Amino acid sequence: MSLASDARFWDRSARKYARGAIADQAGYERTLQRTRALLGSGDRVLELGCGTGTTALVLASGVQSYLATDISTGMIAIAEEKYAAAPAPTLAFRTATAEALLPEAIRYNAILGFNYLHLVRDLLGTLRGIHALLEAEGLFISKTPCVGEMNPLIRLAVPVMRALGQAPYAGVFRASDLTRRISAAGFEILAVENHATKGDDNRPYIVARKT
Repeated sequence: MSLASDARFWDRSARKYARGAIADQAGYERTLQRTRALLGSGDRVLELGCGTGTTALVLASGVQSYLATDISTGMIAIAEEKYAAAPAPTLAFRTATAEALLPEAIRYNAILGFNYLHLVRDLLGTLRGIHALLEAEGLFISKTPCVGEMNPLIRLAVPVMRALGQAPYAGVFRASDLTRRISAAGFEILAVENHATKGDDNRPYIVARKT
């Protein structure tokens, strides 16, 4: 399995993914509201792992520019269809990774990664890339499934499904591991929150500032 195979998996899954309902709509709305409050009208924002663009289309209107990226051309194609139906002048979609953006001159005031970090193969390397893409004191805002804290059956099923081609790469770590790696990449953790409406869905919402 490789990054290319992960992209192919998401290409195959894109239409089904787009039809799926958000499991915790109220929790998602809380995440949107919290994130919107952290973004300013003059901000340049980058979203990594944007999927079919639902979050980008909501948040882009409140900032100067918003680049939403994903490794899957299938996901970006659906995002572009949504954009055509409801254009947002400050928003652009692009098939790209954080690493691919590093050579470019643009640096961002905020980088978002929702349901994203557990899918990257080199977590610390990606976090360091995100750090490099941010302006001084820029914010990295994430909400990440911590598979290491989920039901043991889920932890056992992940590598089996991946081996069968029924799932992409997924890192297994706990929330404490994640915050430690974010700090090691050069960030100050400002907040760790639970936005689930019932209990804890093991997807901490983390706000970190570049130091």
